Amino acid sequence: MSVESTEEETAAGVTEELAATTAATPDDGESAGKGVSLSRLEEEGDVAADYLEELLDIADIDGDIDIEIRNGRTYISIAAEEDSEGLESLVGQDGEVLEALQELARLSVLSATESRSRLVLDINGYRKERAGDLQQIAEDAVAKVKETGAAVALEPMSAYERKIVHDAVADLGFVSESEGEGAGRHIVVSVD
Repeated sequence: MSVESTEEETAAGVTEELAATTAATPDDGESAGKGVSLSRLEEEGDVAADYLEELLDIADIDGDIDIEIRNGRTYISIAAEEDSEGLESLVGQDGEVLEALQELARLSVLSATESRSRLVLDINGYRKERAGDLQQIAEDAVAKVKETGAAVALEPMSAYERKIVHDAVADLGFVSESEGEGAGRHIVVSVD
């Protein structure tokens, strides 16, 4: 049996165990915003954190997991007290591994609770740092539109990143639209 299949079986077992232990959690009905109860958001945070903790253990990577509920969404962050190359490898180039881990965490929640999750995963502050970069990209695009009057097309980015740019462009009083398909989906910034 290969190491990969053993890890997959372990991860599947963890997900099944989590499903069994969290399926009976009652919903207290408290609202956390956008129609999602606070207890459900807490439950999805716990399920995802347990799943991610098991993955960190399998990979022998140290990291502290923090769960936060805000704006009707669960935010999970993994950080190390000291620089950790292991955690950096979980971000990957342009956050690709981070996006994949976020999807795995969402799937673990779906498996355990039978509810889709919109949780956001951050590792070593990558998303926070990237949000600052995206704000600057939006400001630069708006400046170029002001200067030339022509629409500006940005590089392709994930849905989460596009949302940040759309919000930043709107805050600056300009218009943005997503165009393209799949991995080539990008934003076009214009005056109207």
